[in-house]
Formats: sequence, C-alpha cells, structure tokens
Amino acid sequence: MRPHPRSLTAIFAALAVGVALPSVAFAYPGVSLARHAHVQISQARTTALAARPGRIVAEELERESGGSGLRYSFDIRSGRVVYEVGVDANTGAVLENSREGAHPD
Repeated sequence: MRPHPRSLTAIFAALAVGVALPSVAFAYPGVSLARHAHVQISQARTTALAARPGRIVAEELERESGGSGLRYSFDIRSGRVVYEVGVDANTGAVLENSREGAHPD
C-alpha cells in the first residue's frame, strides 16, 4: 500500500521543521558578527554569570564603543532585578555590570 501524497508532504514538512529548529535555537541577535570574536558566546556567558549570578533572559553580540568595540551583552535576572553585563568579545573582560534602566537599549 502506497502512502497518500498528502501524508508524504506532512512527513517531509515535519522533518524540515525538525532539522531547521536546532539551528534557530542557537541563534542570537548579532550572530553574524561572531566570526570577528575571539571569545565564544558560551565562554562569555560563563564570564557574565560569574560577574552577576542569575538567569540570562536576553543576549546579543553588538558593536559598541568601549573595549575592543565588539561585545556580548547579557540581560541577567537576579531576583526581581535585571542587570546588563557586557563582555568584550575579543578579550573576555567584563566591560559593564549594572542595573538595567527603565528604558533598556
């Protein structure tokens, strides 16, 4: 018995989504800049959480003044407060560790 063409379409669609999702799950704003960074985001996460223990609620890689000009920026929730921790993407140094303001960037 041959499967119905619509069944095959559904199977292939499910497989395509299953293959695509893992790559999306690891994407973050600024991932295209990662090729310029000497520090991997996993290392920067570890550094940021050592500087400000909590739970990372947002992360990005951005060009910003200070340090080497390329930094990972993490929003870390500690209790009820959110802090922004910036880690230089080339040296791994903590550039910022401050309470997020009322109007985060």
